[in-house]
Amino acid sequence: MFTKIRTMWGRFSERHPELSKFLMFFILSNGVTVLQIVVMPLFRAIFARTSLIDTNFQVWPLGSNVDGSQYYIFDYAAGPLPDGGGGLAYFLAVQLAIGIAQVINFFAQRNITFKSNTSVWRAAFWYLVAYVVITLVAAAAQGFYKAPIYGFLIDTLGWGQTGETAADVITMIINAAISFWVFYPIFKVIFRQEPVAAEELPAKQTV
Repeated sequence: MFTKIRTMWGRFSERHPELSKFLMFFILSNGVTVLQIVVMPLFRAIFARTSLIDTNFQVWPLGSNVDGSQYYIFDYAAGPLPDGGGGLAYFLAVQLAIGIAQVINFFAQRNITFKSNTSVWRAAFWYLVAYVVITLVAAAAQGFYKAPIYGFLIDTLGWGQTGETAADVITMIINAAISFWVFYPIFKVIFRQEPVAAEELPAKQTV
């Protein structure tokens, strides 16, 4: 069964190389998104037992919110959600979950989706640059939707812990969606396939 699927996918890839890459990118990206959704609440539960949840982490002020209060790129006010911002505990849980998923995503996309044969170190450098930029953009965007989502699910709907878990999933999905649409064109650049000289190709085995 697996061999048949692999053969069919190989034929499809030959006929539609760009579409097959995008579909594989989509599948792998969703896989790492599921991983983030699973591990982020675990990290949150671990850090919530520490004083980090009461450690304020609000950095890089930028403009103002609609109510006139200071807007931060990374806005994790001390205290548990939704009254606080989760503090340093929430920040570390999010970044660790994303970081682990992106390391896996880097090797999976390079080796499976794009089958790149260029320098892994050069690709890793530009991947890191892209990751930092996307993290900043996603963090800035999170300031608009994180608090309303947690407040709505926990307080307005009265879901309590269930609402908090649901909000974790939603925020991770939004973060992943931002990364998905930004990373694909970047991957096409950093995960190139350079032509291989004929003498470098492995010799065919003779029977």
